[in-house]
Amino acid sequence: MNPTARPGAPTTAPAPRPPLLSRALLLRFVSVVGSTVSFFLLLSAVPAHAGRDGAGLATGTLMLSTVLGELTGPRILGRFGSRGPLAAGLFLLGAPALALPLSDAPVWTAAVCLVRGLGFGLTMVAGGALTAALIPAGRRGEGLALVGLVGGVPSLLALPLGIWLAGHVGYAPVTTAAGLAALAVIPTVPALRAGGETAASRGRESAGGGPAVAVGVVGAVRTGGLRRPTVVFAATAVAAGILVTFLPLAVPRASGVATAALLVQSTASTAARWAAGRYGDRRGSARLVVPGLLVSAAGLSALAATSSPVAVLVGAAVFGTGFGVAQNATLTLMYGRVSAASYGTVSALWNLAYDGGMGVGAAGFGLLAAHTGYAWGFALTGLLMLGALGPAVRDRRADTGGDPVRA
Repeated sequence: MNPTARPGAPTTAPAPRPPLLSRALLLRFVSVVGSTVSFFLLLSAVPAHAGRDGAGLATGTLMLSTVLGELTGPRILGRFGSRGPLAAGLFLLGAPALALPLSDAPVWTAAVCLVRGLGFGLTMVAGGALTAALIPAGRRGEGLALVGLVGGVPSLLALPLGIWLAGHVGYAPVTTAAGLAALAVIPTVPALRAGGETAASRGRESAGGGPAVAVGVVGAVRTGGLRRPTVVFAATAVAAGILVTFLPLAVPRASGVATAALLVQSTASTAARWAAGRYGDRRGSARLVVPGLLVSAAGLSALAATSSPVAVLVGAAVFGTGFGVAQNATLTLMYGRVSAASYGTVSALWNLAYDGGMGVGAAGFGLLAAHTGYAWGFALTGLLMLGALGPAVRDRRADTGGDPVRA
């Protein structure tokens, strides 16, 4: 009994939370796993097979075309919807992988990577938009965290597995497995129609009652309610790119600390995404953006103590926690501030911040560390991340319930 309630006063039971899992969302998990396995099985196996002369070209082409696919994705989705582009992206990701063993020429490998990158970028944008439409708005944070877990575990397993299989089974079987992983899940895409159509249609009306107009990438960048979370997440993604690229070089390789730290970081990130999703659905994701940024910066700065295994492990855990919180909070906020017509744009912008941030971090930190060393480089980068604190605080103050026009 509520002790503050007046006798005889009517009581209102809290509204039941909508179910999170549906048949359509479970089918979406299948395509998430297929695209993730296809991409990460070959992410390191192809450069290793290409050798010193072709490794950089292969990876550079793959990531560049991924960004191009993400940039063009919203326009394609605006014309064709989400399901067709998702199926096309899976095909472009999977079918070219089957052709990789036909030639070891760097130009051939780069050409195949170019097509696969376009497919992966399109898959990320279309799949992200479709996923957001399949998750109930009241449980979006938790749903996105669950999707991150579904995609994150296969990526952790597929990345080292690709290298191991290539060395023990052969390059051709690995490329075949990667190709089939994407192609095999294409038949699940049409089945998403019934589950996603109703969810998406609810967001196609604007506040004035007319059809919602999709926001393009340029328009999204100009919109504060979308730009500010993107900037904050990009800052944490820069740090993530630095950690995964340079931590193995900054600590003694024989100690095994780097491997353990990367595992700790990824585990903490996954757990934090889930916790942030559940908290954000109940209390609001806007209040998590600033803590996510601050905790990420503190964790990266702690890695400056590279000579202490305990400090490195703690720093990795702290950074992973902040990064997971920032991942979930920013993406949930951005989806909540647009109609379903603009889900593709949000997916593209967020993934561009992720891929671009990691790339900039990996490239820029190498130049910084050459002058400061790894320890000072980690500490200085942690301080530089605080430059995103301004947009994060302004976004918290400007949050009025999620209208991107007002934000």
